[in-house]
Amino acid sequence: MPTIDFPTRPPSALAAPLLALSLATVLAGCAGLPDERLAAAALQRGDSATAEQNFRQLAELGYVNAQIGLADLQLASGTPADLAKAEQTYRQALDQSPRAQARLGKLLARKPAASAAERREAAQLLNDAFTAGEPSSLLPLVMLYLQYPQDFPGMNVQQRISTWRQQGHSQAELAQILFYRTQGTYDQHLTEIERICQGLLAEADVCYVELATVYQKQGQEAKQKALVQRLMAGYRSGAVPAQRVDAVAQVLADAELGTPDESQAQELLEAIAPSYPAAWVSLARLLYDYPGLGDIEQMMSYLEHGRAAALPRAELLLGRLYYEGKLVPQDPQKAEAHLRKAAPSEPSANYFLGQIYLRGYLGDIYPQQALDHLLSAARGGQINADLALAHLYSQGKGIQPNLVNAFVFSQLALPKNTAPVSELARSIEQQLPPAQRAQAEQLLREERQLRGNAWQQQAPLQAQQP
Repeated sequence: MPTIDFPTRPPSALAAPLLALSLATVLAGCAGLPDERLAAAALQRGDSATAEQNFRQLAELGYVNAQIGLADLQLASGTPADLAKAEQTYRQALDQSPRAQARLGKLLARKPAASAAERREAAQLLNDAFTAGEPSSLLPLVMLYLQYPQDFPGMNVQQRISTWRQQGHSQAELAQILFYRTQGTYDQHLTEIERICQGLLAEADVCYVELATVYQKQGQEAKQKALVQRLMAGYRSGAVPAQRVDAVAQVLADAELGTPDESQAQELLEAIAPSYPAAWVSLARLLYDYPGLGDIEQMMSYLEHGRAAALPRAELLLGRLYYEGKLVPQDPQKAEAHLRKAAPSEPSANYFLGQIYLRGYLGDIYPQQALDHLLSAARGGQINADLALAHLYSQGKGIQPNLVNAFVFSQLALPKNTAPVSELARSIEQQLPPAQRAQAEQLLREERQLRGNAWQQQAPLQAQQP
């Protein structure tokens, strides 16, 4: 609520009653004035409309924190129009707030199909915000450097991280772990990662996930048990969010990291599910991966809890069950209905939809719909969709064969690192006319550049928006 300036001299005898009446009226009406505290309280109870109303009125009066709060709400909606509004609103507060610089920098860094100029602006904003005391800017800045090295020629990312670490910035320690992950050298630095995260555990709860990963890879059961006990103590005290408990459960259940402890994962998820609906879906997925933990009725019950909370992941898993027909009778129509609900936010849903249309599960083949959904899935990080597109363009099932496109997607599928994928890529490359090679290479570069957001979504260490 705006501050009321009282007069410095006593009013006249005649004016005193009028002033008292005026002040009483103003004070009585304060509840109806815009207030950041009212906006924050509204956000806590999930009333975004009231929060936006208060933020918007204060933002129009020039209050910087309100401008940032309004932009945060616009950003959260996720629509292209609201993202543009959020960018504009953040810019209004740039000159007065490093926090606005950080927010805008993150927005531009994650912006779909951002230009090189926008990415460079994002890097400058994030760097300036970090220098001004916004530590959350460092991780997205490092991710930007790693993701688009062509935009930052001469940037030695490891050297920058080392300098920040020498200066004592704790976020730089997390950036070092991110660097190891993205460079494929994580396993060579497990001891260092353990040391970093043991020191940061109290201030960076993401380190619970990193330590769980290290202990899982090393087979350190005693350390893992102690970590889980500390994790749950932190959760019960409110110091650790349920999201981290869910993430640690995923690590414990991941057979690729070491010997899985699916029972412990189930115990963690069941502890948080009543107050964290996303855990219901994680529980259902756990039963999907480890059928011995429960039956299909229990899995369906978990999924119904997830659907009741309007979670797209619940629709995805339910659609997959009807698509595969292993645990429930196959039903392509039900699969399509559930997958379509999940498709806007779940790349895997688009992959399965693409397969439904490509394989004629609905009674006929729909090549254009298959192409659209597979492309969306591939750009969302689903490498199997790249492989399907490579096959589609090379074989021409319902579409015109296109060796240039087949080359692009077969190259993008190579990280799958299997003999059939390598053989397909090699075969397509041999068939590609030399005159089309330059065009294919250019399209490959452009497609890789478009996939920045998927790369960020897959990175385990994410910059946390305060």
